[in-house]
Amino acid sequence: MAAQARHERFQLSDGADLARCARQLGVTIPFSDDIRTLFSPLDVAGRRLPNRFAIHPMEGCDAEPDGAPGPLTFRRYQRFAAGGSGLIWFEATAVTPEGRANPRQLWITPANVDGFRRLVDGTRACSSEKHNVLLVLQLTHSGRYARPDGTPRPIVAQHNPVLDSRLGLSPDHPLVSDGELDQLQEAFLHAAELAAAAGFDGVDIKACHGYLVSELLAAFARADSRYGGSLENRTRFLLEVAGRIRARVPSLLITSRFSVHDGLPHPYGFGADTEEFAEPVELARRLHALGSPLLNVSLGNPYHNPHIGRPHDMPVAGGATPDELPLVGVARLLRAAAAIQRAIPAVAVVGTGYSWLRHLFPNVAAGAIARGDVALVGLGRLALAYPDCVRDLEANGALDPEMMCATCSGCSQIMRDGGHVGCRVRDSDIYAQEYRQGRAWAAGRNEQDKRR
Repeated sequence: MAAQARHERFQLSDGADLARCARQLGVTIPFSDDIRTLFSPLDVAGRRLPNRFAIHPMEGCDAEPDGAPGPLTFRRYQRFAAGGSGLIWFEATAVTPEGRANPRQLWITPANVDGFRRLVDGTRACSSEKHNVLLVLQLTHSGRYARPDGTPRPIVAQHNPVLDSRLGLSPDHPLVSDGELDQLQEAFLHAAELAAAAGFDGVDIKACHGYLVSELLAAFARADSRYGGSLENRTRFLLEVAGRIRARVPSLLITSRFSVHDGLPHPYGFGADTEEFAEPVELARRLHALGSPLLNVSLGNPYHNPHIGRPHDMPVAGGATPDELPLVGVARLLRAAAAIQRAIPAVAVVGTGYSWLRHLFPNVAAGAIARGDVALVGLGRLALAYPDCVRDLEANGALDPEMMCATCSGCSQIMRDGGHVGCRVRDSDIYAQEYRQGRAWAAGRNEQDKRR
């Protein structure tokens, strides 16, 4: 495999093959033959986690109409818990109805908090580490990607010519006001109180992937606003919400999953300096100073450059094939996590980018932990495909190759098509039909558009 920009599917057999490819591409990929460190305990906020595995927040789009967890939500998290990960990071849960990304996104309210309590209790009951598994709920507002009734209802923090054109937003589309953002802080606080009442150990103020809080971090061009321009202003919403939750609900662990690099040029993207990550490191320092013992880092915007956050073999229908090998994207994700972890050793950083590596991911993850590049290994698509991977790896020292994520973007495609999200390949009894129905619906919609 020569060093080139051409995209290729996964074809690595072993560590030597991986090392050879990395050298040819000029990227650094850590690797260790000894994976025992993955099963070493880690102390986080007074809790001793049994291992270094975390389940990333991944939306299932299977909530009830009122935002409560649905049957497939319970099934998914119970499978994650039984699979053995020490940290389970629950998916994006809206703090307001207008902030939902779709009509089946979770939304926590006083009326449905009992449903979330049952979700917490059921998840813990399925974990062999009932008292040590750490459960974090991600709180979100979808901002420009809000679709609460299934149609776009964008709430925009700043104009961005790259992203506005994709949504058909005019230059005079109104921006969310400072007053509305002040009120939204209260919504995050109220949701955090409900999360504590439901039994979650912590809450994540979601600041990644181009949603509202993420967009505020990049709001360089937001003029005459206490939430735009300077780093102090652009981080204000996230940091003030974190501080206020800590004061109001001191029992909760406060964290954030934030995009270290949006993959957008200055002044429209956060973390535009992809070598030093100066502003993201400073944000992480400030979050840690507010008491955050744990941070989760990501990259990119799935609506604009999905390969940056999720290196894959195949894009969604109509998606562009990246002009880089996925291993380059994996190296970028590993470097981003290492930048935060090495700058703030006292914080436990959850890294990402492992799914594309298939059976080689445990060796790369162990190598990253051994180097001090990350404290926890975050699993996303791979966990949807293979929820028992941690348990199997511990018991057998190896993974079942027939259960690995194929990075086919099928789960993302189901979400784009409005279905319940899961792995169509490895969990086909449920999700192959979801995939087919979604593709049929999309084909019908496209045919209607052509006739207009």
